[in-house]
Amino acid sequence: MNILILGSGGREHALAWAVMQNPKCDKLIVAPGNAGIEAIADCASFDIMDGAVVVGFCEENSIDFVIIGPEAPLAAGVADDLRSAGFKVFGPSAAAAELEASKAFTKEICDACNAPTAAYGHFTDADAARAYVAEQGAPIVIKADGLAAGKGVIIAMTEAEALAAVDEMFDGSFGAAGAEVVIEEFMEGEEASFFILCDGEEVLPIGTAQDHKRVGEGDTGPNTGGMGAYSPAPVLTDAIAQKALVEIIRPTMAEMAKRGTPYQGVLYAGLMIKDGQPRLVEYNVRFGDPECQVLMMRLGAQAFDLIQAAAEGRLGEMRVNWAEDHAITVVMAADGYPGTYDKGSVINGLDNMPEDSANMVFHAGTALKDGAVTATGGRVLNVTARGASLAEAQTRAYKMVDGIDWPEGFCRRDIGWRALG
Repeated sequence: MNILILGSGGREHALAWAVMQNPKCDKLIVAPGNAGIEAIADCASFDIMDGAVVVGFCEENSIDFVIIGPEAPLAAGVADDLRSAGFKVFGPSAAAAELEASKAFTKEICDACNAPTAAYGHFTDADAARAYVAEQGAPIVIKADGLAAGKGVIIAMTEAEALAAVDEMFDGSFGAAGAEVVIEEFMEGEEASFFILCDGEEVLPIGTAQDHKRVGEGDTGPNTGGMGAYSPAPVLTDAIAQKALVEIIRPTMAEMAKRGTPYQGVLYAGLMIKDGQPRLVEYNVRFGDPECQVLMMRLGAQAFDLIQAAAEGRLGEMRVNWAEDHAITVVMAADGYPGTYDKGSVINGLDNMPEDSANMVFHAGTALKDGAVTATGGRVLNVTARGASLAEAQTRAYKMVDGIDWPEGFCRRDIGWRALG
């Protein structure tokens, strides 16, 4: 098969790595890709947000299957355009992608199917939002309603912080994403990520992970797109995962189908777990980043078989084969991230890194310039390792981190601390 992956981050490098191991893959193209992806697949440059352009590329290059990595093309309806043109595609329709594109929409779905989640208010007016904060008090969670690249959430521990967050969102700090704001009850507990494949009817859980959102060690400092992750998540036990399927995931999927917008793709449920009870924090309509890296590391070649089955409505016949293993990924980011950071610094030492089923450096924000790998983003590398235990995987990952020569970068040294104690 000729396979196309849309995207340029660590998630897409991990997906490409897994797809390349599957014997069904004859040719893989990634658009636009990055320096790491370029080493294993062909890269192409075109506007992945324009459905007509994507369809044209697929026709010209005899593409058999498309995997859409990031949320923005999904929300823009690229999957719809591809399906209309007769292509097999992994990723939800624009209508189904509202589960991530609008937090208010997700809350409405949860209300309709009685899925447990935080109490909330939805606002298009700053004064009304401020009044709600004053009424509810703190701690409280302020969220930009739309897509904000994982950064449109402020957990306010004081009323003053909450009011400042409301002002910041309505003042345009998060662009169009913050034109509407959802304010939620602060949920206590431990957060974990649950990944489920959906084919419009069937659902198939494919793994759990826990990520580290905050930039500083001990989970301190501002939120980022994610500084590392590990899989499986010990807090998301089989019993809790089953409870989440029965009370949250299946009711959501049934409600989406009832509305005439069945969901097909991967559903990433962020869950808050307290006293054995999961509650929904949010849905994402694509693989998390960096959670995808640890999932792909553990799934390997079978990942594409599962993805294909989801796209073709065959999930009912599939089984996930898990090894009794653990994986961890450490994000190396540019100094200054998630604030202002410089681009263009050279990264050395990557040629000496092991590349096998237990050790991989996935590229997130890189490009080749004059033969050298240079940093082009905030989150730049995902140093990923597998092991029989989480401790073994962690040791392997940090050994690779220590072999990378990049003075302009930094990482957290405590990824996995919640599980390792």
